[in-house]
Amino acid sequence: MAEEICYICRRTESKVGSMLHLPPNITICNDCMQKTLNAFNTSPMSDYFNMNGFQPDNQKTEKPVQKEQEKEDAEDKEKEEKDTKAESSRQNPPMFSFGFLPEMFQGQSNLKKKNKKKKKKAEIDFNNIPAPHIIKEKLDEYVIGQEVAKKQMAVAVYNHYKRVAAEKERKEEDIEIEKSNMLMLGPTGSGKTYLVKNLARLLQVPIAITDATTLTEAGYIGDDVESVLSKLLADADNDVEAAEHGIVFIDEIDKIAKKKNTHSRDVSGEAVQQGLLKLLEGSEVEIPVGATSKNAMVPMATINTRNILFICGGAFPDLSDIVKRRLNNQAAIGFKADLKDKYDNDKNILSKTSTEDLRKYGMIPEFLGRLPIVFAVEELDKDMLIRVLSEPKNAILKQYEKLLELDEVKLEFSEDAKDIIAERALERKTGARALRAIIEEFMLDIMYEIPKDNNIGKVIITRDYIEGKGSPIIELRI
Repeated sequence: MAEEICYICRRTESKVGSMLHLPPNITICNDCMQKTLNAFNTSPMSDYFNMNGFQPDNQKTEKPVQKEQEKEDAEDKEKEEKDTKAESSRQNPPMFSFGFLPEMFQGQSNLKKKNKKKKKKAEIDFNNIPAPHIIKEKLDEYVIGQEVAKKQMAVAVYNHYKRVAAEKERKEEDIEIEKSNMLMLGPTGSGKTYLVKNLARLLQVPIAITDATTLTEAGYIGDDVESVLSKLLADADNDVEAAEHGIVFIDEIDKIAKKKNTHSRDVSGEAVQQGLLKLLEGSEVEIPVGATSKNAMVPMATINTRNILFICGGAFPDLSDIVKRRLNNQAAIGFKADLKDKYDNDKNILSKTSTEDLRKYGMIPEFLGRLPIVFAVEELDKDMLIRVLSEPKNAILKQYEKLLELDEVKLEFSEDAKDIIAERALERKTGARALRAIIEEFMLDIMYEIPKDNNIGKVIITRDYIEGKGSPIIELRI
């Protein structure tokens, strides 16, 4: 049987004594191992050994060694090096790596790893699919108004997940149900994204919310269309099966409309629409796991988009003009003639949008054909904005009341104060987003001053204070 040879100094077992056996199939003599640990003891790696309770031999009591034995070992080592010099130059053995050392101390580390909390995943079956009226009731708790939009979403989602559940038990002779992707139209701040977020919360399914403005054709600077699926897979904790039953919301979809009067390649417009066709229709797509770009160092996963619900939303700012021209496309005179300004004051003009209007806006017919459900979200008026302030479960006024409640101070808003907040929000024309910006302005001083005085028990916000004509009503503790 051949003698074992030290991996570092190349001496045999008969010269140096018993060997240390390390994975994978590596033998090292005691001298070389001791020198290695001594070198690590003076380097940052020594912290690793000390932390794991390992004490090198140079810190222990060393055994006496005979001088004659040391001399003999030195001569044998020198001779062995000469014999193996030629062989080592030809074979060029790999550099010694200490990658295996952490494996020696597995289970001895004192570091505590944080357990990643897995999301609760709902099983898709007929028993746990909420009915449309239940879905709408849950949405009513968070979203004010938008009755038509909530009904459309509730029915579309209910039918979609019934289809997903039926797919598992479908036989060859059964009728195949097509997917119902949705397209939402509506001005900014009207609640498009908010509706989708609360919908995903209710259904307990993975959701990816992405922006179409960052998407470009494959091969150009920007995100490929497959990146929306990477976000969905990440939200599903890299569970492919859960991601295949999720929801993808693509916001700002109007930004990928075909560019007009352009002579260059439309890599961020029509090309993106064409790239999204296969995702909307349903196909198997390879996407990187844990990254948004494909490369050789990233593992790939295959996702089937057949059962993924796609919801697209956009403001379509100039679409109303196209709809008005179509509606006014009648005789200029006569009994059936329409006035040109008949629809100028119609705030919900987008609800009359047709597929032809969207095609003129710049959306290709193939893309619109894969979004069979098209509905509009109403623009918020003054009454709706007042309700948004205080009625939803997480209304902004309730948030501020909770913040001051932590300081044991009660906060109230008068009805006149709510009116002026809604009026100013309408002037900004940014929908519900303007409410927080306005409240942040006049609440700054209150949030700054109240912690100074422990005697304050109640603060009432009035219209005069918001208009800068007075101060809030402050009541002291009894």
